[in-house]
Formats: sequence, C-alpha cells, structure tokens
Amino acid sequence: MKREQLIESLAATLGESKAGSERLLSAVLDAIKDGLVKDGIVQITGFGTFRVRARNPRMGRNPRTGEPVQLAGSKTVGFKAGATLKDAVK
Repeated sequence: MKREQLIESLAATLGESKAGSERLLSAVLDAIKDGLVKDGIVQITGFGTFRVRARNPRMGRNPRTGEPVQLAGSKTVGFKAGATLKDAVK
C-alpha cells in the first residue's frame, strides 16, 4: 500500500476529507519520528515497536577492485511487530 492509498483508506474510514486525512497521517508519522529522535523507541501497543539501532563499524570490500574498505558505524530504525499485528497477517 502506498501513501496515497493509505490516505484514501483513512478518509473513507474516518469520513474525513483527503486533505484532513493527509494531515492526520503526517502528524502521526512526525510524532513517531520525534519519539525516535527524543527517546530512541516508540511502542504502539497491539501494533509494534520502532527502535533506533546502532550498526557497528566493519570491514567491507569495494566491489570493483576487491580491496578492503572501512565502513563507518551508523544508526538505523528497526521495527518489531506486536502480537496483534502478527496474528492479523497469518
């Protein structure tokens, strides 16, 4: 499902306009982003948990030359589905 389809689904479910549904979706996504920046974790009961995860630096290889390259550590976002979501997609 793409963002536009999600907005249309929200509009139909809530009886809102598409513009109102888009503002709602944007507000929810911004709240999740802000929670990850501030606390490093956002837990939505029944849906799942978003968590900032650290990737350690490691050695990689340049695919063209084959020479070793040091890859820097980084942060990424992980998601673990909650039980309700897991049961829904079985």
